[in-house]
Amino acid sequence: MKKVINIMDVIKLDRIISGVKNRTDSHFDQKLKSYDQKTILEILEYQKKNGLNNSQLAQHFKLSRNTVTKWKKMFL
Repeated sequence: MKKVINIMDVIKLDRIISGVKNRTDSHFDQKLKSYDQKTILEILEYQKKNGLNNSQLAQHFKLSRNTVTKWKKMFL
């Protein structure tokens, strides 16, 4: 059992609880998201591991393509 959960865990739980992959209110959800450096690096590692381009990664995590590009410039 995990004693500490991170943002990635919250994202996974949200998907499980909502039971919906593509939510219609995703624009509203974007305003409420914030990511720490560790989570950003995990997301970028996920992209590398799964061979995704920026658009695919953005769609998977419901992010903006511009956000992904910005993160890559900042952290890679």
